[in-house]
Amino acid sequence: MTGTTEALGGSAAVDDAARSVTRPFYVYAVLANSLFMRGVFVIFLYQRGFSAGQVALLQTLLYLVSGLAELPTGVIADRIGRRASIVIGQVLIAGCLLGQVTFSNYWVFLALFIGQGVGMACVSGSDTALLYDLLVRGGATASYVKIKSRFTMLGTVTSGVAIVLGGQLQQISWGVVYVGSAACLVLAVVVLMSRVPEIRGADAVDEQEGAEGHGDATAWRAMLRVATPALVTLVVVSGLMHATLTPYIIFTQKTLSDQGAGTALVSVVISAGFFAGGLTPLLSDRADRRIGYRVIVPMSLLTLAVALGLSGLGLVWVTIAAFLVLVGIPEITAVIVDNVFNEAVPSRHRASLLSMIAFVESALIGIGYLVLGALMDGLGSSVGMATYAAVPLLACLLWLPVLFRGARVTTEMEKPADQKAS
Repeated sequence: MTGTTEALGGSAAVDDAARSVTRPFYVYAVLANSLFMRGVFVIFLYQRGFSAGQVALLQTLLYLVSGLAELPTGVIADRIGRRASIVIGQVLIAGCLLGQVTFSNYWVFLALFIGQGVGMACVSGSDTALLYDLLVRGGATASYVKIKSRFTMLGTVTSGVAIVLGGQLQQISWGVVYVGSAACLVLAVVVLMSRVPEIRGADAVDEQEGAEGHGDATAWRAMLRVATPALVTLVVVSGLMHATLTPYIIFTQKTLSDQGAGTALVSVVISAGFFAGGLTPLLSDRADRRIGYRVIVPMSLLTLAVALGLSGLGLVWVTIAAFLVLVGIPEITAVIVDNVFNEAVPSRHRASLLSMIAFVESALIGIGYLVLGALMDGLGSSVGMATYAAVPLLACLLWLPVLFRGARVTTEMEKPADQKAS
């Protein structure tokens, strides 16, 4: 009886620790994704007098800089703190948004997009590392998939709402759209600074074994220690999944337009896609327990291939149905895979290693934009989409050895202490 009471008390303590961590993070997710310019920024750039080529260059530069900056910003986050890196990144992004609504010179915009890319890199990896390590500190990592799915859901749904509101706020002025977005980022920073404690890589909160022997190891050596063939494969396959999903969401706008959908219908479909992509991650915890990442990864890749193939039929309502029904499934996988990555890397270098992974994903997304854009220009939007289905199919083939051989992604040394005990 006493043992049962102690177990219940321990469970309650873990739940309380998880809630104390997640509440400010949920508020942060809403504020950080209240970017009202996200759905109308291309129109804003055109109204600034920039050509389609200039707009494309800005977007390519944004992803390129963000990817290149991932590695140094990850190291900085481990040294100065994950929260500090997020704060620097969000403030930098907010400043760049204010600069975009203030200036109209294209060279200034190039500098502002470079700064925005650096800001994105500061946030990427650091937010996940901070959340995971705070849960480790409270012994609540078993709830990470559920918590991260809610975090993702809040962020994605907020993005969908912000897209709709952005179109309405633009009728007042572009200043309201951009200043409002920057203000929300600043509020997100205030929430972090006031409610979320700092964690640095030196805390090494999840290295219960071997910490002394590897305390002075660099992030590169840490990567070599944990880089099993299965983990490297998962990084590449996950990157190819994102390199399919992200351009697919963006270029679906053009595909629908070319298939005869009006602008109003396209905006509604894309906004609905954001909502679908935000709600489906709530199923991540159940999918992880019942299916597991080994199976859910190829399922998501095949889903993307089917969605792209159906878009190639040239039938607008088929394209819409495929987009709305299938776009959310890879979001489930993204949450589950994110948990696998966090389990695989040591806390001391978590932000650095997650930034390395994000660098691979950013690079593949950038290449994906160029490849899919070239296919759509050369073959037409519908046929180009269908041809791009070769990318998720290739990723699926790369994953088959891990699926059938049962190779381990994580090593025992890097698994959190509470999972070893369980």
